[in-house]
Amino acid sequence: MPRRVLQGVVVSDVNDKTVVVRVERTVMHPLYKKYVKRHKKYAAHDPLNRYKVGDVVRIRECRPISKTKHFEVIYPETEAEGAAPAGGEA
Repeated sequence: MPRRVLQGVVVSDVNDKTVVVRVERTVMHPLYKKYVKRHKKYAAHDPLNRYKVGDVVRIRECRPISKTKHFEVIYPETEAEGAAPAGGEA
């Protein structure tokens, strides 16, 4: 089963190695048939403390890290620490 990948804006970076990300989506109102915005906040694991309030990030579902934290920030491949070499060496 594929992991969910969401995109949102960081609204809090107070905690160590954690950012709170607000993800917005649009849904159709059942009676008025207009699209309305809905949002939800997710706690995401940010081990490098790289992102600050206002940054747009992508988060991916992962194993539970704590009681409320079950997403992790996806770092771009070129910037990720410990990324595998391009040559495919083991």
